[in-house]
Amino acid sequence: MNRPLNEFIEFLKYELNYSPMTIDSYRRDIEKFDLFLLSEKVLFDMVNKDVIRDFLSQELNNHISKRTCKRRLSSLNKYYDFLLKKKYVKTNPFVIVDHLKTSKKLPKILFNEQISDLLSTNRQRSDEMKLRDQCLLEMLIYTGIRVSELTSLKLSDINIKRRIIRVFGKGSKERLVPFVEQCQQSCQEYLNILRPKLQNKNSEYNDWFFLNSNGQKLTPRGVEYILKDIENKTGIFLGLHPHLLRHSFASSLLNNGADLRLIQELLGHESINTTQIYTHVSKEAMVAAYNYLHPRAKKEKKE
Repeated sequence: MNRPLNEFIEFLKYELNYSPMTIDSYRRDIEKFDLFLLSEKVLFDMVNKDVIRDFLSQELNNHISKRTCKRRLSSLNKYYDFLLKKKYVKTNPFVIVDHLKTSKKLPKILFNEQISDLLSTNRQRSDEMKLRDQCLLEMLIYTGIRVSELTSLKLSDINIKRRIIRVFGKGSKERLVPFVEQCQQSCQEYLNILRPKLQNKNSEYNDWFFLNSNGQKLTPRGVEYILKDIENKTGIFLGLHPHLLRHSFASSLLNNGADLRLIQELLGHESINTTQIYTHVSKEAMVAAYNYLHPRAKKEKKE
């Protein structure tokens, strides 16, 4: 890693308190651009608007989405702003680049009937890991926490009796999130029956709430694998992903009359603008739910 990038990563980590996943995203975006500069024989302090346009053209020609390109522009803009302050460069060329227009894709959500069916079917599994998987599913569905927040939960962060968890989100900001009685019961069963067995496999990870089958701390990638495995074991294929469950949580709250400010607080969004997308999701969900649930709509669709 080159010196400027190393300093930038340290800045994100220790001064801005960004999460490891966010920092890794910045690093990958910058390294991708550095490889392009190397191939074009352009020094990082000689970048101009034309170089950036060529980079974007290459990315789009390689079928990289406009959304991803827009994120990379944002990462590089922040990086060059840092380089400018540190006097590694004389200007930040990304300031003058027009932002890419990207279509706002509304997040997919699950209907209540789909969630109920999924939880009920998964609860009928006979394998031992069912207890952890059920607890994990319900924690994601009923709290809407990010997958990085889920895997960072420690035993001391969960008060099962009061049904509340302490979450450290982006920028290490702390918030309290409640959960329902059903999730309380699943957590208790996992803690009492399965987790002690997993912990005995590897005492190094005693503090973490969720453990993998080898008794090690669960990772975000591991959660994605578990969700895929749940689909295979239940036969219910919904494209399960942590983001899908988080979006479903937020949309469900909004559809049941929750205030946007409350949803913002529960999700840990810094800006209310981020939360407002769920007002659009709610309208889309209303139409989709009608087509999904109404018997006549189903019949017409088949015809």
